[in-house]
Amino acid sequence: METVTEKKRIRRRARRSFTALEKSKAVLSVWAERRSPAEACRELGVSQALLGAWQERALEGMMEALAAGAAHPPAAALNSRLEKLLMKKMEKKSGWDKLQERLDKGRPQSPN
Repeated sequence: METVTEKKRIRRRARRSFTALEKSKAVLSVWAERRSPAEACRELGVSQALLGAWQERALEGMMEALAAGAAHPPAAALNSRLEKLLMKKMEKKSGWDKLQERLDKGRPQSPN
């Protein structure tokens, strides 16, 4: 006869692991504003906290890759969500001043 805890273990869904491609598609679709975070989470069956963790890791990876020195500043302005995530990340860590300067150089100047 099965105990209550054994029955609970049987009823639990198997943990799904996502590939790097699936994670990056989810993060980029949210950053590109093609899907809302809630839509992406619903489609993949993940929590918003997990999607947020994927976004953090993606930002860290980009920052690390670009820290060696980017030859060209970004050509297009960032969407507001990505801009906020970058600002949040830069506030947490020191040494992001050079990146901010590069981002500012790539932005078109607004007429006053």
